[in-house]
Amino acid sequence: MPKVKTLEQSKLQEPKMFKVILLNDDITTMDFVIEILMNIFHHNFENASKIMLEVHLNGSGICGIYTQEIALSKQKKVFEAAQMANFPLKVKVEEE
Repeated sequence: MPKVKTLEQSKLQEPKMFKVILLNDDITTMDFVIEILMNIFHHNFENASKIMLEVHLNGSGICGIYTQEIALSKQKKVFEAAQMANFPLKVKVEEE
């Protein structure tokens, strides 16, 4: 009699999520930070302003929480935009 194999149902795991965090510096303008938050992270002006103030007052602020691939893509876009505008704006990605 042949053995019957049963397939175990594997549970799909939620992907790990990553925070994209802007870091404050003394050169990047507040307007540029708001522009980044609106154009790359798709925040409205009000939310972008709140996050910009958080970065300015606390040294850093969370722009959004994404899967790793999206977080790294947004980090790259910020870096490229800051470089083109001659700002030293830094952004880091941390696992949540």
